[in-house]
Amino acid sequence: MIKSELILKIAEQNPHLYHRDVEKIINTIFDEIIGSLSDGNRVELRGFGAFSVKHREARKGRNPRTGEIVSVDKKSVPFFKTGKELHVRLNEKPAS
Repeated sequence: MIKSELILKIAEQNPHLYHRDVEKIINTIFDEIIGSLSDGNRVELRGFGAFSVKHREARKGRNPRTGEIVSVDKKSVPFFKTGKELHVRLNEKPAS
């Protein structure tokens, strides 16, 4: 599912809201998550999961094509850990 499909699905389930309002809500949620992660904070959505930032130190890497040693800068990468409820729902056995 992509963001526009998420917006459309929420708008369909909530006919009293305008499509543009749903889009604004979704964008605000994403902006707040991104802002919190940028500030170094953790974002936890109970039952869904937690977003955090992991920091990777600078290191020496290797160009796989040429084998040349290259310098890789330090960087921050987003990390997502699923919540218990999401994990359980993904691993439910269908009723036979």
